[in-house]
Formats: sequence, C-alpha cells, structure tokens
Amino acid sequence: MKKAKHQVFHYPSSRIATIDLGQVALRKHHIAGLLEVDVTTALSGLLKQGSAKPGVSFFAWIVKTIGAAIAENRNVHAVSGARNSTVVFDDIDISVLVERKVEGTRVPLPLVIRRANEKSAEQIHAEIREAQKQAIRNEGNYVLSENRVSRAAMKLYYTLPQKLRLFIIDRILKNPHRRKNMMGTVVVTSVGSVGRLPGWIIPKSMHNLCFGLGSIVKKPWVIENEIQVRDILHLTILFDHDVVDGVPAARFAAKLVERIEEGV
Repeated sequence: MKKAKHQVFHYPSSRIATIDLGQVALRKHHIAGLLEVDVTTALSGLLKQGSAKPGVSFFAWIVKTIGAAIAENRNVHAVSGARNSTVVFDDIDISVLVERKVEGTRVPLPLVIRRANEKSAEQIHAEIREAQKQAIRNEGNYVLSENRVSRAAMKLYYTLPQKLRLFIIDRILKNPHRRKNMMGTVVVTSVGSVGRLPGWIIPKSMHNLCFGLGSIVKKPWVIENEIQVRDILHLTILFDHDVVDGVPAARFAAKLVERIEEGV
C-alpha cells in the first residue's frame, strides 16, 4: 500500500515517563469540582504590587493561596498508607509544571515547591523563575528539583518494557514518604496562559489532590445585586475519593474560593 505524504517526529525521552504516569493516573478514584472564581480583586492587587516593586505572577500567588488553604485543612492532601491508613503530612509540597524545551520540543517538566504553605508568593515566584532558567542537558535534568535522578538510571528506565516501568512506579508510590519526597502531595497545572478559552480542563493526575487552572475570561457577575463585568477563573479540583469524602472536599473548595476572591 502506498503511504500518504507525511512527516515523522520523534518525541523526547521524557514523554515516556508522561505516558507511564498517565497509566497510573487512570487508576485514581478522583471526584472533580468545576468552579468559576472571581479573581478581579486578586489581579488588581497584583497589578498594584507590581507597580511598587518587582511583580509576582498570578500563578505563583495561586500556588501560595492553595498551600495556605490546605494548611487549614490538611486532610485533603492525605496519602494512602499501609493497613487501611492515611498519612497526613504537615508540610504541603506542591508540584508545578514548568514548560521547557527538551531535544527541540517544548514539554512540561515537574518542579516541587517544598513547604509552599510557609513560603511567600515572592519566594514561590522566584523558584519558578529559577527553574525556567535551569539548563536541560540530559535525562537527569527532567525533574526540576533537588531530587534529580542520575542520567544512567533514567536511561535504564526508558529502555525497560512498560509493564516493568509501571511496576517500579507502583513500588515507589506505595511508600507515602517516598512519594512525597519525589513528587510532593499536590499538583497545580495551568493552561490559562495559552489563550482565553471559556471552559475547564479536566487533567489526569497520579496525585491525590490536583488543581487545574483554565483561562481567565470576562463575564457578567452579580455583585451586591448588581451585574458587573468581572475577571473569572475556570478552576478544576480533583480529590481522591479514597481519602477524602464529598462534604469535606466541598467545604475545603468553598474556603479556597473565598480566599482567592478576597485576593488575600
């Protein structure tokens, strides 16, 4: 059979890990919350702050706000432990995805913000900016954090059959402390900077608690019985139903929305 005209592009090795983690994520029992959040006050405050001193990105501020909200209700970032137990860590380590060019292709690489609940938005912003400058020389740099895996180990991992790779990941994730050390307890991902898309993203994640930031769009909004045009963020939250029930999850979501809308 004659082949149609086409092009073949080879993806970087990091994509293999992305595919594997997607398989792990399919096993999670997530419940999704699709929220609309008024961020007008927050954006205005960040704009004023940026005119007075070096600015902080909206994303860094959201990560800080999420960390502070989780610190008030740590059960939402609990991790399954041995013998029908859950482990609730004091520190909130939030994994964020930083887009970098790897082997000529733009891919999202993970960066873990340690103790995000204790850091300022300025500190988180600085960490993300530093990760964006980090040189990507080989497979050992595919994780933008202090826990980099050796190049030899990563090369070996990529040569293994997927069943064996998934077995290794499962063994790592069974230990809550190892899981937290390698990938944090929470993940925040964003596609909102790409364009103004009036809808929600529903990510797949191996994290128990996941936040997906969509676009910020202008919408009519009721403020004190009056209709105003406001900046509205499309926010998705995934909770692991194995460790968090619906009512506590809804209570946490309401508190988080309150924090964001107040622009603290």
